[in-house]
Order: sequence, then C-alpha cells, then structure tokens
Amino acid sequence: MYPEYLVAPMRQELVDAGFQELKTAADVDAAIPSEGTVFVVVNSVCGCAAANARPAARFAVENGKKPAKLVTVFAGMEKEAVDKAREYMLPYPPSSPAMALFKDGKLVHIIERHMIEGRPAQMIADNLVAAFEEYC
Repeated sequence: MYPEYLVAPMRQELVDAGFQELKTAADVDAAIPSEGTVFVVVNSVCGCAAANARPAARFAVENGKKPAKLVTVFAGMEKEAVDKAREYMLPYPPSSPAMALFKDGKLVHIIERHMIEGRPAQMIADNLVAAFEEYC
C-alpha cells in the first residue's frame, strides 16, 4: 500500500473528471454488472504508464459520446476492490494501469498497460473514443 498523500493527487485527477472511486468489492459489484455502459480505470502510481493513462481517460470522457458510468479503482491501495474489478476483466491478466469498457455487464473493450506504455495520451484517448462511439 502506498501512503495516501502520495496517491491523493492521482485519485483527484480522475474524480475531478467525473469518475466515482470504488473502494470495496461491493462497490465494484454494484457498478460493473449494471445495465448500460461502464468505463473502469484501474489507476496506478506507475509513472511510465499512468502518467499518460489518466490524461487519456480525461480526454476521452470529454468526447460527445461517453459511458453512462465512470468509475475507478486504485491498484496498490484498495486491494479488495481492485481484485474484484480484475475478475470482471478476465481472461485478461492483471494490469495497472488499465482501462475497460463494459456494456450491460460484459467486457467489450480493454486497454492494458502494454498498450499504454510509450504512447501519448491523445493516442490512447483516440482508442477509447472509438470504443465509446461504437458501444455507448
């Protein structure tokens, strides 16, 4: 677990963009399998990938079409919530950061860490926007 003072600005970046933090497995179970579209960001302190993941998520949800629910879990912090979110992302292996789009409880799009690393935020956002256009 990381000290809260370290992750607070990273949490706030997504909260300010309209994301709801899910801190328990019950929160995750209430959010992901619901009707409609849910965009989940597995937030992370990893500088190499998370530094572009958060801005990409913010840019993408500023698009005209966006998911009905925007939620986030924080890897290395709320283990129970992160583990539960990752169960919904199977068969993909655990990845942080990661971003997943669900429609009516089914995973329809995922961006894993290896798809984030080394790519600019706008490129990642464009990928998300295309998925939002298709599924939202």
